[in-house]
Amino acid sequence: MNRLLAFGLTMLLGLASAQAGTLENVRQKGSVSCGVNVGLGGFSMPDSKGVWKGLDVDACRAVAAAVFGDAEKVKYVPTTGTSRFAALQSGEIDILARNTTFTFVRDATIGLRMVMVNFYDGQGFLVPKTSKVQHLPDLAGGTICMLQGSTHEMNLADWMKQHNTDFKIVLLDTTDVLIKTLLSGRCDAASSDSSNLASIRGAGVPNPDDFVILSDRISKEPLGPMVRQSDDKWLDIVRWSMMAMIEAEENGVTSGNADKMLAESANPTVQRLLGKTGDFGKLMGLDNAWALNIIKQVGNYSESYERNVGMGSSLKLDRGPNALWSKGGLMYPIPFR
Repeated sequence: MNRLLAFGLTMLLGLASAQAGTLENVRQKGSVSCGVNVGLGGFSMPDSKGVWKGLDVDACRAVAAAVFGDAEKVKYVPTTGTSRFAALQSGEIDILARNTTFTFVRDATIGLRMVMVNFYDGQGFLVPKTSKVQHLPDLAGGTICMLQGSTHEMNLADWMKQHNTDFKIVLLDTTDVLIKTLLSGRCDAASSDSSNLASIRGAGVPNPDDFVILSDRISKEPLGPMVRQSDDKWLDIVRWSMMAMIEAEENGVTSGNADKMLAESANPTVQRLLGKTGDFGKLMGLDNAWALNIIKQVGNYSESYERNVGMGSSLKLDRGPNALWSKGGLMYPIPFR
């Protein structure tokens, strides 16, 4: 009888939690639990003082600013390529913001939802400069190391079939282990998202000039956060928190001028974005200043990009496809109306 009561109580508590939804649970906890990489410069990595920084980190900070009016109310949970999905499925984290590729299988079969793309990338290859390798076919028969649990193994397997070429593949658990294995000479090349390779080359190896990233790209890797299925309110909050940063860039709203734009801008889109008109925040269960808080505390997309992975960072990645659509890129904010 006691077991039945305990089981029934557990089921009722689980049902109540599910009905409450992620937003309510997050508010009760007082912070957003964000699953991040164990350490990937430019995307999610603690600095010398233990403060997490990066493009993915900013996605979680934006949500915290929207929900609490405070971008610092985030708990960061390091995850590996193999543990990340289980952490989100189990409820250990509220958002997975860990350089994760948007794919059909991930979106349709594992009980999770891709939110949107915050970085367009492609799978590349990092090789020692002394190898004299110029292109991927030059590595035929060699050993390529990559991270376990990523899309990269299947991408390379598809490429090998198409080009009738064989490589030896070594799967590793973390970027730190990947770097050590590459430096030991066990790998002829490391393969990952090109941004990950740029991070490894820029900050992970002792002498960046000893390595080169090949020009070859064998896949599309649209990266972005994930949330659990069946919680549309939380999906909306995460999506529109990120979208607000892109909309702000398009309309010239920055962390430095947001208050001035709120007071003086006659642009109807800016007025809606910053909460001067409309009830966009209330429609998601938030304060109408949700986007204003994001922009003032985190910045627009350009500000986040430049300080984390752009020319103001050690990675110095050109905007490329991550530029606004109006500047030849793929970043296109959905209309705020």
